[in-house]
Amino acid sequence: AARAFAAGVRDADARQVRVVDERPSTFYDFSGGDAYYIGNGRCSVGFAVAGGFVTAGHCGRPGQAVSGRNRAAMGSFAASSFPGDDYAWVRTNADWTGKPAVNTYQGAAVAVRGSSEAPIGAAVCRSGSTTGWRCGYILAKNQAVRYVEGVVSGLTRTDACAEPGDSGGPWVAGNQAQGVTSGGAGNCTFGGVTFFQPVDDILSAYGLRLTTA
Repeated sequence: AARAFAAGVRDADARQVRVVDERPSTFYDFSGGDAYYIGNGRCSVGFAVAGGFVTAGHCGRPGQAVSGRNRAAMGSFAASSFPGDDYAWVRTNADWTGKPAVNTYQGAAVAVRGSSEAPIGAAVCRSGSTTGWRCGYILAKNQAVRYVEGVVSGLTRTDACAEPGDSGGPWVAGNQAQGVTSGGAGNCTFGGVTFFQPVDDILSAYGLRLTTA
C-alpha cells in the first residue's frame, strides 16, 4: 500500500496545515570568483560589499543588468569606471546575499578578513569563473596598462595567469583582499602576466564597506 513519506506526521497534525497568502521565493548566495552574466558576456564576482559586490569596470556600465551563476536576476551595475580605472560595483537584489569568502573551485573557500595591502614579492592567489584558482607573486605596483579601449593606471602586476571570463575576480594574500582582475597577457596553458585593480581603490571611490568574516 502507498504511504506518506513525512515521518512522524499524524492525521490530526495534517489537518492543521493552512494555506497562506505569502509567495515564498528562493534565495541565493555568492562568493568571490563566482560567475555572473551581462547579457551573453561573463565575468567574475570580486568581493562582497554591503549591498552587492565589486568587480572590473570593463565588465559593464551603470544600469546594465546582471544575472547570477544560475542565470537568475541578480541586480545591476551601480557604478563603473573604465578606462582610466578598471573598477565597478554591482548592487544586488534582495534574492542574493554576499558571503565574506572566495571560491577556490577546490571544495573549500577562503574567508575574507580584511584588505591589508601585501608588498611586492608577496604570494597572491586569484579566483575566476574560467580558470578557477591560480597563484603567483606580486611583481610591481602602480602600473599603467594600455588596452585597446585606453590606458588604465594604478594596477598591480603579477605572474599569475588568467583568461577571459576571469575578469573582475578576486585576488587575496592569505585572508586579505587585494584586488580584482583587470587584464593581462598569456593564458593558463603557457603562463602569463595578469594585472589587478587594488580593492581599496574601489572601496574608497564608491564609499563601500567590504564584507568580512
